[in-house]
Amino acid sequence: MGSLLHSWSLASFFLVLAFIREATSAGYSTPGRFQPSAWRNAFATFYGDDSGNGMGGACGYGNVYSSGYGANTAALSTVLFNNGYGCGQCFQLQCSNSKWCTKGSITVTGTNLCPPNWAQDSNNGGWCNPPRTHFDMSRSAFTKIAQMQAGIVPVTFRRVPCIRTAGLRFNFQGNGYWLLVYVMNVGGGGDVSTMWVKGTKTGWISMSHNWGASYQAFATLGGQALSFKITSYTNHETVIAYNVAPANWQAGMTYGCNVNFH
Repeated sequence: MGSLLHSWSLASFFLVLAFIREATSAGYSTPGRFQPSAWRNAFATFYGDDSGNGMGGACGYGNVYSSGYGANTAALSTVLFNNGYGCGQCFQLQCSNSKWCTKGSITVTGTNLCPPNWAQDSNNGGWCNPPRTHFDMSRSAFTKIAQMQAGIVPVTFRRVPCIRTAGLRFNFQGNGYWLLVYVMNVGGGGDVSTMWVKGTKTGWISMSHNWGASYQAFATLGGQALSFKITSYTNHETVIAYNVAPANWQAGMTYGCNVNFH
């Protein structure tokens, strides 16, 4: 019995050692939890109605209610949107130095792009023109920090951790030879920098950034259960979600898992 226990212990040791080597070669890190940033100055406006339609547009989240983000969302100016890497990031905002301010603060998720309006001066209508830092909030979110009559108000803001109550979500588009995946409900930094997919018949395949919060792989993945490996843009934490989608996965479906970022 002693020799059997000894053999099992050695096997376990080498298995753990192999995992550590794989994790290191895959770019794993052991960062701490994402910490709030320093406060900065910006401005905020509002857009849309209370339906949530279109507010997940440039990030690909679709209806922000059905995708799990709710009403507390904002379209980000170019500098914050950061070519889509700002999608899913969380910001705490409070109105400042305006007669229209109301007390308190709100945390919003970046779900859309507030595009530049070069026909308007950056200080008179072209609020989202680079290099301005601007939040075009949902109407209901805006009214939690200011009165609607203001139209535009100065705010102070900071990046904060995204607190998500469930695991990552993956919305599939494409087909068996081209997989496009929108990543949603990301915790911690809220964002994604790199992503890999693995089928039951493949190794890890690097996915390229398409646009917003979507990543694509040009590979034959139909008929295989799929796993994903994801790295946060903000703090470089990496997580693996095994067997997210079954072998009979379909485009148009959303699949979840029980892992998330800190």
